[in-house]
Amino acid sequence: MMQERTLIIAEAGANHNGSVDIALELVDAAAEAGADVVKFQTGKADKVISKYAPKAQYQQKTTDAKESQLEMCRKLDLDYQVHLKLVNHCQKKGITFLSAPFDLDSIGMLGRLGLATLKIPSGEITNLPYLQKIGALKKRLILSTGMSDLSEIGTALDILVRSGTNKTDITVLHCNTEYPTLYTDVNLLAMLTIRDTFDIKVGYSDHTLGIEVPIAAVALGAIVIEKHLTLDQNMSGPDHKASLEPKEFKQMVLAIRNIEKALGDGVKKPSLSEQKNISVARKSIVAAKAIFKGEVFTQENITAKRPGTGINPMQWDRVIGAAAKRNFKEDELIEL
Repeated sequence: MMQERTLIIAEAGANHNGSVDIALELVDAAAEAGADVVKFQTGKADKVISKYAPKAQYQQKTTDAKESQLEMCRKLDLDYQVHLKLVNHCQKKGITFLSAPFDLDSIGMLGRLGLATLKIPSGEITNLPYLQKIGALKKRLILSTGMSDLSEIGTALDILVRSGTNKTDITVLHCNTEYPTLYTDVNLLAMLTIRDTFDIKVGYSDHTLGIEVPIAAVALGAIVIEKHLTLDQNMSGPDHKASLEPKEFKQMVLAIRNIEKALGDGVKKPSLSEQKNISVARKSIVAAKAIFKGEVFTQENITAKRPGTGINPMQWDRVIGAAAKRNFKEDELIEL
């Protein structure tokens, strides 16, 4: 069975820093790098975050520590008109626009934009009214599962399906939400546990540094890969440090496409390119020394040597005991 072509999502996320121009540049960079999708985040900070919510540790390290999470995220809000501009720009660039809504109103806004697919961020996997509303849209859904266990994933899937979404339209992404994620915390095999437990399509959302883990995920069977993209890792903002710059993102895309080719169809047989090597590398039964007509073939007077254009050595027992029908020189291919 052929590996399904991997859907590669360039996670622009909040890396636009609230700038429409940077957001448009991220679309351009994602398209140039070969991503299939560029993904943003949709939400009104005041509806997502309370004024008492602390920043994550990684956010405290990458942004102003005195600034609250709410203050940080207010600067990252993108309104409907900006979303419309991004959708239109994506169409021009031949790349799909995707976004993850973070509140109920944003689910409705993305629905009005006519998106065929929506992304559920990890933090919403335990948000019942959110899951019911997004499930009722009956769209294709990509569900990130950072910070969750199998029970929470199963419950979320049940809610989405009961709300109206077909299970076949859901892809579940294994994910770790630490930025950056340590290799020892990736637990990539959990992706297969999710697949086998729920009989569902799976992928991987990556927050490690580098490109090795997403490539490995594809080799294991991920059909969706999500990876953060930034124009410059040195820009201010919470996620830039754990993002790939365009050149490295493109390297990841090329590596994934090569892995897809290498995975093949799973049928073990000689490839077209190596068939010509069969006669060169395999062996045939040949005379170990001069053999005269009428002489019986024995363990002592025949052997197996290249090339493989004569009698296959697997026929050894059939040859032993037969009589030579003509004279054979040393190393000459035996004939019966």
